[in-house]
Amino acid sequence: MYPLIFPLALAGILFSIGVVGFLIRKNAIIVFMSLELMFNAANLVFITFANYFQNVNGQVIVIFIMTTAAAEVAVGLALIVSIFRSRHSISVDDLNKLKG
Repeated sequence: MYPLIFPLALAGILFSIGVVGFLIRKNAIIVFMSLELMFNAANLVFITFANYFQNVNGQVIVIFIMTTAAAEVAVGLALIVSIFRSRHSISVDDLNKLKG
């Protein structure tokens, strides 16, 4: 067995980078990439504990998270492409103008 601190520290670093990217960046694609990075950090934690406790429940949760993330990316990128075609920009600040 390996110490749990290494994958958990990596997951913490990845999650922190994702949060910073989500809060600071203005580009919608970068925001989606940061969200995916946070999902992958959570997946790493689930897989680490599933491996440590020899239980498959964490792996099942990871499959659901990956499925949800794939659907989110498909819908999100379709929205971004649609907004880019009409506004010629994918800045998050420009999305504020879409209010009804």
